[in-house]
Amino acid sequence: MLGTRIITAIVLLAILLPALFAGSPWPFAAVTLVLIAAGGWEWGRLNGLAQPASLLMGGALAGLCLFTLLGPGLASLPAALWWVVGAAWVLGSSQALRLGPAGWPRLPLAGRVVLGFVLLWAAWAAIASARGLGLNFILSVFCLVWVADVFAYFGGRTLGRRKLAPAISPGKSWEGVWTGMAAVLLLGLAWTFALEPRIAVDGPSLYARLLKGLGLPLGLLALIFLSAMSVVGDLFESLIKRAVGAKDSSQLLPGHGGVLDRVDALLPVFPLALALNSLVA
Repeated sequence: MLGTRIITAIVLLAILLPALFAGSPWPFAAVTLVLIAAGGWEWGRLNGLAQPASLLMGGALAGLCLFTLLGPGLASLPAALWWVVGAAWVLGSSQALRLGPAGWPRLPLAGRVVLGFVLLWAAWAAIASARGLGLNFILSVFCLVWVADVFAYFGGRTLGRRKLAPAISPGKSWEGVWTGMAAVLLLGLAWTFALEPRIAVDGPSLYARLLKGLGLPLGLLALIFLSAMSVVGDLFESLIKRAVGAKDSSQLLPGHGGVLDRVDALLPVFPLALALNSLVA
């Protein structure tokens, strides 16, 4: 299993990294479009759609992303979109987590499908737009989510006493969440005031924009909020899987589960990062 995980990770990196570091944002937008379309197929299956309908959902999602890219263009998307999507994540996820795994299937199927379609499209649009703001910007958002996740895991294993959401994800603890948040704050401060001034970058990071544009106190609060929402994204996908008794969203990525298993924490963070960035842009 470990060998399979490593091979899958190497293949993914071999595809994603050249696209991410390309001189144009288009290759990365194209690669992530394929991944998010696969996520749409997974969402359909997790929510009870038959295979043809799930494939149709993934294809329709890819079509909308392609239209957005080739039609109006990512630059035409208004900042208000990110605020609306961010509000939907904050309000909707809090309601879903309150209802728990038993409550999710009771929601109308059409509503669940449309919700997933919109949230996945918005997440792709936000990720592709973030690449357009510069490599330094998008890497800083990715690293925020990764650091929050990694340090929450180790903090939870070392210090975890109080369960965060035992009915949804028994392994998560409040201590892990706080450890992840503390690590994100340290990362943001180090990236902004130690790393970024000493190397050539193609634009300011998310951390620099928030900590300097909003001021240190509000900027740190914004980073705490984004760190918390990365946990919410993880819990939300776990809730859906637990509601249907699924261990993984699919087996598309051998050893890693499915696409949604790998991007769940990114889905709310990227739209919210762009919403907060609009305050200082």
